[in-house]
Amino acid sequence: MHSTRKFLVLPRSTYYEPDQRQGASLIRARKPFLLKNLATGVAMFGLTACIYVYTIRAVAQDEFEDVVVPDAPVRKK
Repeated sequence: MHSTRKFLVLPRSTYYEPDQRQGASLIRARKPFLLKNLATGVAMFGLTACIYVYTIRAVAQDEFEDVVVPDAPVRKK
């Protein structure tokens, strides 16, 4: 019978310090992608903000004048 204990323990990543901070090797590996990732994040946030503002303005200008509002129901005594 095989022990399942070895599956429950996660192997230690060499990219992180024992206190779970980024190690020097991880910082070096991520450095070339920092500006590209930042530009992508800003572009995605900007697109999301533009879509949100456009949607709010498009809905806000609707007058709903063509919608017929029914009269209040008559209460029977």
